[in-house]
Amino acid sequence: MGGAPGLTRAADALRFGTEAARPRPAVVARAAREWLSTRDPRAWPAPPEGDGRPVLLVPGFLAGDASLRRLGAWLRTGGFRTYRSGIAANVDCMEPLLARLEIRAQDVVRRAGAPMVLVGQSRGGTLGRVLAARRPDLVQTLVTLGSPVGDQLAVAPRTRVAVTAVGTLGSLGLPGLFSHACMDGPCCAPSRAQLLEPFPGGVRYVAVVSPVDEVVRPEACLDPAADLVELHVSHVGMGVDATVWRALSARL
Repeated sequence: MGGAPGLTRAADALRFGTEAARPRPAVVARAAREWLSTRDPRAWPAPPEGDGRPVLLVPGFLAGDASLRRLGAWLRTGGFRTYRSGIAANVDCMEPLLARLEIRAQDVVRRAGAPMVLVGQSRGGTLGRVLAARRPDLVQTLVTLGSPVGDQLAVAPRTRVAVTAVGTLGSLGLPGLFSHACMDGPCCAPSRAQLLEPFPGGVRYVAVVSPVDEVVRPEACLDPAADLVELHVSHVGMGVDATVWRALSARL
């Protein structure tokens, strides 16, 4: 006996998106090398001097806080105080996500007594770009890792399929997921507009971009307001790659 048409379409979209977004073997091999580069804490690069500064870590599309756990552990060895974003899977509509992220950022800054460093991977950095524009009083430094701040849909075809799958599920009414209307509808109009606004002059901005990014088109990560750092790393490996960590150590 067949299920409800909406649920059937949702299941088909999720299955198709998952299969199509599966990474190629060469990309997996590169990401594995990057993951291994910081597997042993004894071989970690020297961390930046944190001096108790707060850092809020914001994960990328389809990811949760656990994806940046190792990066947070490394920053703590330098004296930073790291905080999770509270995101289990970064797939919600931008405005509800930003509302929760702003509350979280306010709490972090209140606890620390100082503006924070916000490190966002992929979509997490895009959220951070908007949050810094809205609340520059909360953000001392923004670090984006492969974040498509110039065009949220400037992604590889395989990733576009996954985005479409999530958007289809959200459009069918599944809670906690963005819908297709989020790209051009009124729900996310404020955040889309703020991505185009000039970046606050009092906030430092570091953008890590990779010319071999397999998920996001590198040109979408460029922002004239940012200190651009170009590294040959995979998209998924940016949070765990030793070369990225060394670049951050020199800039934080």
